[in-house]
Amino acid sequence: MDEKVILLVEDNYKDVLLLIRAFKKNNINNRIDVVRDGQRALDYLFSEEGVLPAMVILDLKLPKLDGHEVLRQIRSNERTKQLPVVILSSSDDYKDIDKAYAAGVNSFVSKPVNIDDFTTTVRDLGLYWLQINKTAH
Repeated sequence: MDEKVILLVEDNYKDVLLLIRAFKKNNINNRIDVVRDGQRALDYLFSEEGVLPAMVILDLKLPKLDGHEVLRQIRSNERTKQLPVVILSSSDDYKDIDKAYAAGVNSFVSKPVNIDDFTTTVRDLGLYWLQINKTAH
C-alpha cells in the first residue's frame, strides 16, 4: 500500500512544529510535506511529477495566496477536486467558515489554543482522514 502523505500548508513555524509533534505523539507517522505559502501549495499539487497527498491541512492566512484561493483552485482542478482538504485555522469567523464550505472544504477546524486540546484535535484529524475515511480513486 502506498504511504499516505499529508500536505501541510502553514506559514507559522511554531504551528508546523506543534502539528508534527502532535502527530508523532499519537503514532501517526505519515510523511508530512510542508509548504509555507499558498502559491507553493498549488505548485506542489499541480506538479506533473508530484505525489498527490492523502489529505491537505490548510491554513487560511497565508502569504502570496490565501487559503480560500488555494481551496478554490484545488476544487477547480480535475486532478485535485476530490482531494480531502481540512482547514485548520485560528479563525472562527463564520464568514470564513461559510466561505470555506461554499468552496468545497471537507472540514473546518479552529486551532485550539491549549496544547493538550491541540494534540487531541490533531490526533482525531489524523485518525479520521488517514485511517477511517475512504477516499475516491
